[in-house]
Amino acid sequence: MSHRSPLRQARRLVIKIGSALLTNDGKGLDQSALEGWVAQMAALVEQGVELVVVSSGAVAVGLSRLGWPRRPDRLHELQAAAAVGQMGLVQAWEAEFLRHGIHTAQILLTHDDLSDRKRYLNGRSTLRALLSVGVVPIVNENDTVVTDEIRFGDNDTLGALVANLVEADGLILLTDQDGMYDRDPRKHADAVLLTERHASDRDLDAMAGGGGALGRGGMQTKLRAARLAARSGAFTVIVGGRLEGVIARLREGEPVGTLLLPDQGRVAARKQWIAGHLQIHGRLTLDEGAVRVVRQGGRSLLPVGVKAVSGQFRRGDVVLCLDEAGQEVARGLVNYDADEARAIAGRSSERIKEVLGYISDEEMIHRDNLVLG
Repeated sequence: MSHRSPLRQARRLVIKIGSALLTNDGKGLDQSALEGWVAQMAALVEQGVELVVVSSGAVAVGLSRLGWPRRPDRLHELQAAAAVGQMGLVQAWEAEFLRHGIHTAQILLTHDDLSDRKRYLNGRSTLRALLSVGVVPIVNENDTVVTDEIRFGDNDTLGALVANLVEADGLILLTDQDGMYDRDPRKHADAVLLTERHASDRDLDAMAGGGGALGRGGMQTKLRAARLAARSGAFTVIVGGRLEGVIARLREGEPVGTLLLPDQGRVAARKQWIAGHLQIHGRLTLDEGAVRVVRQGGRSLLPVGVKAVSGQFRRGDVVLCLDEAGQEVARGLVNYDADEARAIAGRSSERIKEVLGYISDEEMIHRDNLVLG
């Protein structure tokens, strides 16, 4: 049975494009290829799909613009090339999407942005706000300030982290290989393209590694990225970016590339993570109406339904939601720090700005971040 239906049904996708593709193997930005990818992405946007693009290539484009014949060894020169290249890269993406009437936004991230809880949530809120108004974010690592990313980083991992961040249905890794093979096709003429597997399949490790050019060329990082994306229930496709109409063909369910499936759906995976893998930092006592709404209505918890707040927690921490008898109703990721939560508890969402001077979210805990007890 084919599992390509997730590609036809996906409503939010992260598409990562590697440097070799974007720069035609280092010869400069491949404008013709970029036009083709953007035209296909624009068609997805027309269908109501929300897209985030993770774009490599800043250093490579910078080297071309500066006329440097080879990649320098000194870190500050690499950072300078990244700074110059990022200008050309984002201009190219913006110009192509504007031809289809679609606005873009530049987002530069570091691993610190995704590991710090508050910055993670701020980044998530910004990306989701952009998607909600039809903007396509163009994401890259901030190579101009992050030293280890230039030396050892890879945008496959960044793509997976962004897929987690925006709760994407899937991650598409466009690469210079047609997909993942059971052995290196450059050495074995009978190598077989893997069409569908589960990302958790441990047999894939030997196929991605193997010590050959395929493994060293980045297939191991793509497999790791697929497993990282699977933690939030997202599928991953590893596919050749030079295949004619590749994005459109994937959307139609054509079995091109390698589809790596998660073991659980997106919602189940996220809620399992909330329920079992995070420390409890505080407690919210709910009134009867809020208990009923959360338990039976499957709705978000609003500040007006909170009677008491205990503990010291930060935005993004897991808190318990209790009824007035002290029994657990649910647990979830809270949208406000403890002191803020105390200030707005029992008040309507319309009064949050009046009390705090700003509003981050209308909900104390959004329904997507609530797990019933």
